[in-house]
Amino acid sequence: MKKQQMYIRMITASLMRRRSRMLVALLSIAIGATILSGLVTIYYDVPRQMGAQFRNYGANLILTGTDGAFSESDMQQSLSVIPAGDLVGAAPFRYENIRIHEHPVVAAGTDMNGAKATSPFWRVEGEWCSADGQIMVGKNVAESFRLKTGEMLTLSFTPENADKDTADSTLDLEITGILDTGGKEEDYVYLSLHDLETLAGAGGLDVCEVSVSAQSEQLKAYTNEIGKRTAAVSAHLVKRVTASETTVLSKLQALVLLVTIVVLALTMICVATTMTAVVTERRKEIGLRKAIGASDRSIIGEFLGESMMLGGIGGILGSVLGFVFAQQVSLRVFSSDIRFQWLLVPLTILVSVGVTGLSSLLPIRSATEVDPALVLKGE
Repeated sequence: MKKQQMYIRMITASLMRRRSRMLVALLSIAIGATILSGLVTIYYDVPRQMGAQFRNYGANLILTGTDGAFSESDMQQSLSVIPAGDLVGAAPFRYENIRIHEHPVVAAGTDMNGAKATSPFWRVEGEWCSADGQIMVGKNVAESFRLKTGEMLTLSFTPENADKDTADSTLDLEITGILDTGGKEEDYVYLSLHDLETLAGAGGLDVCEVSVSAQSEQLKAYTNEIGKRTAAVSAHLVKRVTASETTVLSKLQALVLLVTIVVLALTMICVATTMTAVVTERRKEIGLRKAIGASDRSIIGEFLGESMMLGGIGGILGSVLGFVFAQQVSLRVFSSDIRFQWLLVPLTILVSVGVTGLSSLLPIRSATEVDPALVLKGE
């Protein structure tokens, strides 16, 4: 039998003879590895999860014209800076003063699909506009004019510098929904950019709200690149959104890191306690082995092998259970799946083996200090 096979057989037999104690140590290592693997998975996936949650609170990047309005081509050139995977949505807006029953109201022409992506918090009674010839009115406007979904609404527009003989342009649109946001959006009416151009004539965009799935530093890089690439457009971060996201993210990651450290410390204490009990229980065996010529190095190697084998098995179990733990946390907290981090499997095993080995150093050191003469005499 080869030396390595004999060594593995020795430590395996030693573990099996003390199944109850070693099971406690294995469970503590597995639990520690599970929490470690799960929390680290959450730690690295939190930015994506938090970014997705914060996108529900609206855009985090605003495009405005450097010298007033800007064109759709300028907007598209600016958006080309942002990778498609990071761009959640973009909603261009053009505002014009129109009239409903001879009363002034602000009309906002926009891309409805873009507005739906950048402002998922908008609550619509009825349906979003899905085609030209449709309009969505704010709640305050609907209450002021007693408007309901399904009705036809006539908009009037007076061109600038028009004389008294110039007739107003009008446009009949179907009300598909009533917008309820609790904000200033309830004072506007929303229609497609094409319909607004039909009513008020050609014109540029006033602003474009952009929702980007990226961290603060990356967002700043995008704004700088947009400023360099498109002279007609200026990009600005929505600080109340980006600052809140950065603050919450840093605090959450700090909490995860703190819990991980505490769990590792508790795992080390549990393993050290178990190994100390094992060394105490095997004092006579250690004394006998030293009496017949066993070296301290061989004794250390055996105990260290036992602890590292426990750490490896616990790390493997923890890698699997850790993903299950992280998945459940992600589903219950963020309501979305989490990505499996393959690199965490060897990392978890290595950390488990390392933590187990470190926590076993003091008990193993005490094993080498056993005096064979005293132990064999029963003292």
